[in-house]
Amino acid sequence: MKTRSLHYFGGVFLFVFVSLHLINHAASLWGSESHIALMATLRHFYRHPVLEALLGMALISQGISGIRLWRNLRGTTMEFFQRMQVWSGLYLLFFLVIHTSAVLGGRWLLGLDTNFYFGVAGINTFPLNLFFIPYYGLAVMSFFAHLAGIHYKKMKTPLLGLPVEAQSWGILLVGIVITGLLFAGFTDYFSGIDIPTPYQLPPKI
Repeated sequence: MKTRSLHYFGGVFLFVFVSLHLINHAASLWGSESHIALMATLRHFYRHPVLEALLGMALISQGISGIRLWRNLRGTTMEFFQRMQVWSGLYLLFFLVIHTSAVLGGRWLLGLDTNFYFGVAGINTFPLNLFFIPYYGLAVMSFFAHLAGIHYKKMKTPLLGLPVEAQSWGILLVGIVITGLLFAGFTDYFSGIDIPTPYQLPPKI
């Protein structure tokens, strides 16, 4: 399979997973219990051994194919949305590798239920949130930036009277709004969330 085709099909698989993940995170707007309840339902699917293995394979294939495509583009003149697609893809690769490793380490090495509190502990702990807020925020924005870049490349016709470039900027705007909403849910509308002892950073001894 050609590198571009491999990247495409792996990207579609990861797009579905990340979209479900973002929907799950959006449930935090209705409280941690809603987030955990939806996660319990979704885990029946994405923690199935076969799907989990496919997810890992898709992540590896995206990394390999994405780096190859990036190398092929180096030294060429790229438009703004093309550059954004490349750099957002590289950040997404960095984030997904670190995030997946952290989740698997928390589950297998620490014996934790890597639920809502595992994900938001750093965001609600000063001064660690000075790192985790941009770390997570850039990940969500990179997802939408990558979509905007793909849309700009693939879309050929106006939509609702909007030219393709305006459509791509619209995708970025949606990403900014969703990022803000997710942080509202992650922090109980910016008032802060009490993190249970097993998930506190640094760990309580």
